[in-house]
Amino acid sequence: MKKGKIGVQMMMLKGKVEELGAYETMKKVSELGYHAVEVSQIPMTAENVAELRRASIDFDIKIAALSAALEPMLPGAPGETLTSDFEKIVNDCKTLDCNFLRIGMLPLTCMGHKDRIMDFIEKAEAMAHRLAEHGIELYYHTHHLEFQKYDGEYLLDIIKNNTTKLGFELDVHWIQRAGVNPVEFVKQYAGRISLIHLKDYRIGQMDLSEVDFKDMAKFMHIFTNTIEFAELGEGNLDIKAITEAGLESGAQYFLVEQDDTYGRDPFDCLEISAKHLRKLGFTEWF
Repeated sequence: MKKGKIGVQMMMLKGKVEELGAYETMKKVSELGYHAVEVSQIPMTAENVAELRRASIDFDIKIAALSAALEPMLPGAPGETLTSDFEKIVNDCKTLDCNFLRIGMLPLTCMGHKDRIMDFIEKAEAMAHRLAEHGIELYYHTHHLEFQKYDGEYLLDIIKNNTTKLGFELDVHWIQRAGVNPVEFVKQYAGRISLIHLKDYRIGQMDLSEVDFKDMAKFMHIFTNTIEFAELGEGNLDIKAITEAGLESGAQYFLVEQDDTYGRDPFDCLEISAKHLRKLGFTEWF
């Protein structure tokens, strides 16, 4: 029976890495039953790379994907980029036996400007071809902004139709936030996805304790901003159908992520999500 691999998107564990170190954080991930990770927002220092490698071997954790910006998020912003640090990033991939690399977000200067976005995507496509020479596949992580329409077509579909080598890391929460059915949309990207982010979509409780109802603007701000990132099973997404659609469409890794845990320990959140996935019948995917 065909299976995918469930893992953890380590963005949500960046505070744990700062507190415990990469090795001990990975050990805890293993204790929760996860045996794959996507590394994001973790400084790729020589020490962290070495600790990630050691932990991946000691705890049988596959480094499913690494993250890299194509260019700075803002002009002059610090951090490694594929444009400036190509060899270093490729070497990190090889050190960690990882052949998936993903761009986490558009540069802020591109957002809201179709022409700038398409110029960025053209550069990403060229970089995908360059990385392929090293056995590395490049993926672009989507949010909700890519579902803006231009002449009746989603920006994300325009991007897909103007690229051949660049892959897509679909995030099912952001697809839902864009008002699109994640199950059906994932199927439309068959053959262009290897990585999927699993996170649930929850309507949170409103805190109206400090609202003067004469100030309707403040009420409406709270009323229209109740969407939360949720542990799997704690929201309204059909995680089983999404995961099965992803597998049918070529996804290999299903990475649990939660952008905000609202004060809850992220390890506890990951445990809740793991229990839900096992309840749905995905035990053998861990």
